[in-house]
Amino acid sequence: MADIKIKYFHDELERLRYIDGKSDWIDLRAAETVELKKGDYYAIKLGVAMKLPEGYEAHVVPRSSTFKNYGLIMVNSVGIIDNTYCGPNDQFHMPVYATRDTVVNFNDRICQFRIMENQPKINFIEDDLEGEQNRGGFGSTGVE
Repeated sequence: MADIKIKYFHDELERLRYIDGKSDWIDLRAAETVELKKGDYYAIKLGVAMKLPEGYEAHVVPRSSTFKNYGLIMVNSVGIIDNTYCGPNDQFHMPVYATRDTVVNFNDRICQFRIMENQPKINFIEDDLEGEQNRGGFGSTGVE
């Protein structure tokens, strides 16, 4: 089990926890109430800053119900937060685009995260790949 230092920006914000038996992802909540109009872009504050373990990063993604409940799309699809983003003001955010008028309330569960090991160091070696088999090009998976 890893220890992660965490700062909460609001005493009233529900504390992070696993949902026992359901997932190893952890829900993040809105740390502000936000009213958005269709077409608005906004980075919703999530009310936490963390010091991740060395060699790890956080992957932040929308919850499966976020679009249905709020009409929000996370604009960068997945947020990657490395372990150097750990200062006292380095609050996590969820950048969103509103597809309809909506309101997100303080403490609403809007996204989730997990921590993952950093990619190992890679050494790229130029090669013409002539000895490798073609799969059929872009978009060919599953085509016979």
